[in-house]
Amino acid sequence: MEKALRPVDLARSIGVSTQAVRNYERWGFLPEAERGPQGYRLYSQQHLHALRTSRSLIAGFGWEHTLRIMQYIHQNDLAGALAVIDARHAAIHQSRREVEETLDILRTIARDLPHSSEGSAVRKSPHYFRIGEAARRVGVRVSAARFWEEQGLIQPIRESSSRYRLYDEKQIRILQTVALLRKTGYGFETIGAVLAQLASGAPEQVLAAAENRHKELVETSCRCVEATALLWAYIEERGHSQDE
Repeated sequence: MEKALRPVDLARSIGVSTQAVRNYERWGFLPEAERGPQGYRLYSQQHLHALRTSRSLIAGFGWEHTLRIMQYIHQNDLAGALAVIDARHAAIHQSRREVEETLDILRTIARDLPHSSEGSAVRKSPHYFRIGEAARRVGVRVSAARFWEEQGLIQPIRESSSRYRLYDEKQIRILQTVALLRKTGYGFETIGAVLAQLASGAPEQVLAAAENRHKELVETSCRCVEATALLWAYIEERGHSQDE
C-alpha cells in the first residue's frame, strides 16, 4: 500500500508552507485529498505530482490559466484543458509575431534613417521648416505629409500669425520615419504603435527593449513546452490509477 503523505511532506518537497499546499488543494490545483480517522489530510504521490505540475505550468502559462487547466483535468475534461493550452500558445505566438515585426521595423529605422543630431554637446537654436521645405528634405510630396498629419502620425506646430505648419528637427525625424515605413509597406496602425514606442527613447533603446521582450517570449514558450510534458505525464498517471 502506498504510504500517505502529510501536508508538510508536500510543502518540503517544493519549498512552500503547509498552508500553501492546503490552498493549492482548495483552489483546485490538486485533487481533493482523503481524510484520515482524525480528519487529517492524506496525500499521495499523485498529489505531489499535481503540485509539481501546477508549479511548472504557472511558470509558463500563468496562475489563472494553470488553475483552469488543472480544474479541467480533475474534472476529467481533457478537451477543456487542451483548449486553454492551445489558446495560451496562440496568444504567445501572436505576441512573438508582433514583436518580430516591430524588431524588423526598428532595425530598418536604425539602419536606413540618417543619424539624429539631437543630444549633441553644443545645442543650436531650433530651426523650423515650412511644410514644402520639410517635404523636400524627406523626399515626399506635400500632400503625403498633410495626409500623415490627418492620420495623427505627425504633429507640426502652427505659426501664430499665419497658421503655417512648422516642422522642427524632431518632426522632420518623425516625417522621415513615417516615409521610410510607408515605403517598406507598413500600415498606419503599425506605424503609430512604433512611433509611440520611439517617443519613449532612441531607436537603439527601443530596439534593445523589443529584443528583450522577444527573448522573454521565447523563454515563456520553452517553459510552456516543459510544463506541458509534465502535465501529460500527470494525465497518464491519473489514467493508470483510475484503471486500477
